Amino acid sequence: MSAIRVGVVGCGYWGPKLARNFHEMADAELAWLCDLSAVQLARVATACPEARLTTDFRDLLRTNVDAVVIATPVSTHYGLAREALESGRHVLVEKPLAMSEREATGLAELADERGLVAMVGHTFQHNPAVNAVRDLIRRGELGDVYYIDATRANLGLFQPDINVMWDLAPHDVSILLHLLGTDPEEVSAQGAVCVQRRQCIHDLVYLKLFFPNGVMANVRVSWLDPVKTRRTIIVGSKKTVVYDDIADDKVVLYDKGVETPSYTVTPEEFHLSYRHGPETRIPVAWREPLRVECEDLIRCITTGQRSCSDAWMGVKVVRVLEAAQRSLLNGGSRGPVAT
Repeated sequence: MSAIRVGVVGCGYWGPKLARNFHEMADAELAWLCDLSAVQLARVATACPEARLTTDFRDLLRTNVDAVVIATPVSTHYGLAREALESGRHVLVEKPLAMSEREATGLAELADERGLVAMVGHTFQHNPAVNAVRDLIRRGELGDVYYIDATRANLGLFQPDINVMWDLAPHDVSILLHLLGTDPEEVSAQGAVCVQRRQCIHDLVYLKLFFPNGVMANVRVSWLDPVKTRRTIIVGSKKTVVYDDIADDKVVLYDKGVETPSYTVTPEEFHLSYRHGPETRIPVAWREPLRVECEDLIRCITTGQRSCSDAWMGVKVVRVLEAAQRSLLNGGSRGPVAT
């Protein structure tokens, strides 16, 4: 088969990384680059000289591209993706898919109606380390999952149109859904507005997700931390795993914990058995997650298969964020995730 012709829209921070990957792939042709800024276009074009350039999105839709990759501000995702789907193009949209569940569902339904691939840039679902953790959970290495604690923090990058939860938490929400294979029933969120006070844009958020079987996940996201942190801890009844995305050993399994007593004891008899077993570094066959994601788009287009990060996963993530936003603006009250 001939290479899939791809047009990348948005050449700011993330778009050039997507363009580089499609430029390097044998079964994809980076046919077009699109951005409102001619300066940005020229900068990216130096590394991808085969791509034609335009500042008009509709120029791209009048070409023979097969797929449109959208890496523009979040507020533009829905409109651009809908136009691309209506023109018969497959789409890969950066996270989050849209600014509301209604919009996200509309895109997922439109893609299904037209028989088109619609994917979301939930890159961590394609991360080999995340999938190594998922394998541990599925094999029962951790036992019953008790709780999950995740931190995603750094200094910036501040966004003018979304808060830190909509910017960073899509990663962690998609990871949690991917790892647990189920959706949260309720959420709550609290945060602070420290810098962009006039715009009332939260730069710190504590997000709690309540899953079936009593599993709770706590996610902290911040644009204000001086040290970059990308760490998730999954505590189970048998073992605990720590996934640190910026560590050399990204997945470490700890045989440490507390044995649950199988009988009722009185306060006078109270004692628990602590387990202090070894640490095991889990080998990860590392590949760049963004490359795996881009390859998955091409695979789904050529085979008709669905991606783990398809538009319906995007709908689930937006649904959680929308419920969390309601909580954030309502004093952190715990509320349902509508289905």
